[in-house]
Amino acid sequence: MAETKVKICGLQDVEVLKSMERLSLDYIGFVFAPSRRNVTTERAAELIAELRNWKTGSIPKAAGVFVNPELAELRELLDVVQLDVIQLHGNESPAFCRAVKLAFPEVQVWKALSVQETGGAAAGKGLASLELYAGSVDALLLDTYDPLQSGGSGRTFAWELIPAYREAAAAHGLPLFVAGGLHPGNVGELLEQYAPDGVDVSSGVESDGIKDIIKMTAFVERVKQS
Repeated sequence: MAETKVKICGLQDVEVLKSMERLSLDYIGFVFAPSRRNVTTERAAELIAELRNWKTGSIPKAAGVFVNPELAELRELLDVVQLDVIQLHGNESPAFCRAVKLAFPEVQVWKALSVQETGGAAAGKGLASLELYAGSVDALLLDTYDPLQSGGSGRTFAWELIPAYREAAAAHGLPLFVAGGLHPGNVGELLEQYAPDGVDVSSGVESDGIKDIIKMTAFVERVKQS
């Protein structure tokens, strides 16, 4: 079985990033959408330059998180910031995702799907939307639905829905990542019971809103040892 991928999202501080060099990470996320973890283009370029200078192990890929961006906005940012992944967290259509893939063929495109905290009709609607994005993206990410924000809620969703999403994603050859309320104390249970292809964490490895190297280390170790 392939090793579970780990993405830590919402990096803002160069010194914190330096402290993460020895962690076994696959992706590091930088938020360009409205958020308390938002970074400017200039700061992101500085952070990614530091990331590219890491000397230990393989260098994590840089993911940029966006909510309903314009294609021109992405083009302008990618002229300055060397991203490996564009992660779309808003209401971007399959057609827009395809346009992004065509415009930036060297960059992966991930689409986040918001999952209701309960099952029922909402789950069926979510699975239908997954089918629509097949062929338009390189990976899918499940996150907790929040009526006020696109991700970053710090809450889990109904994990029992994951198998249906994973089966549908796998049928289209799409890796499935899970986000939403993950932390060192519950990620082991998620992996044991539902085995997603990857996990994405942000607030669950913070203390007082700042990335905590002890929590990040514990999270990564629990994923990689599972």
